[in-house]
Amino acid sequence: MTKATRSPAELRDMFGANLRMLAKKYPSISELSRQLAINRTQFNRYLSGESFPRPDVLDRICAFFEVDARILLEPVSKIENTGCILNGPVLADFLGVGVNNVPHEVFPNGFYRFSRRSFINNTQFVVGLVYVFRDNDYNTYIRGYEAKDAMLQQGLNADAPAREFRGYVTHQEEGVAMVISRRNSMTSSFNYLARVSSFENNFWVGYVTRTVRENASGTRVERMVYEHLGQDQASIFAVAREAGFLSEDELLPFHRRLLQTGEQFS
Repeated sequence: MTKATRSPAELRDMFGANLRMLAKKYPSISELSRQLAINRTQFNRYLSGESFPRPDVLDRICAFFEVDARILLEPVSKIENTGCILNGPVLADFLGVGVNNVPHEVFPNGFYRFSRRSFINNTQFVVGLVYVFRDNDYNTYIRGYEAKDAMLQQGLNADAPAREFRGYVTHQEEGVAMVISRRNSMTSSFNYLARVSSFENNFWVGYVTRTVRENASGTRVERMVYEHLGQDQASIFAVAREAGFLSEDELLPFHRRLLQTGEQFS
């Protein structure tokens, strides 16, 4: 079935919206129009969708922003992400859909406190802080740092770059999943979380698995709790100060309840 032909107004609107998104990366529209060798007044007309560039000017804009002529037809976020393996032709309809569609109400931006039993010592629990954020409401990412004590116990480098981890979030039917890795893919984990009922509706519970050999010491999967802190600085700094290993008695009561510390995870 042939797609319906788009009107000049629709093309101008799409181009203007895409150009506005691309221009957000630059602090000054005047400087950006100067670099593009386009009159500032004319550039503003492109941004507002009032006017459309000549083919040679369009080619110059596409080359500058490293996009192609699809800037007329598709949201630029899709154009910029088609090189990603998850959005490529093989996986786009399987993994790409979930990656590109994590509603804020399902898993909002901001800081989270997490807690889980230690993989190395089952008498201790790890409490930490992660940050969830989005790029232009398209992809959802997660970033944080491994506990310094946990790295040292495994004989690993414990400076900040070595402890940092990042990952992406994908929408699942009843929750979210995350694939997280340390720098250079040194270690990875798969995480699954589903929201649970609470007074402020800000808790998720699930599990985390680590990528280690079957005969490695410690466990490979543990129950995990996330608590959304948003941008509450007092809570964020409090978690940052306590991050690391805690005993079961030191866990927050609701975290302890959701972790079901007296029951084996299955």
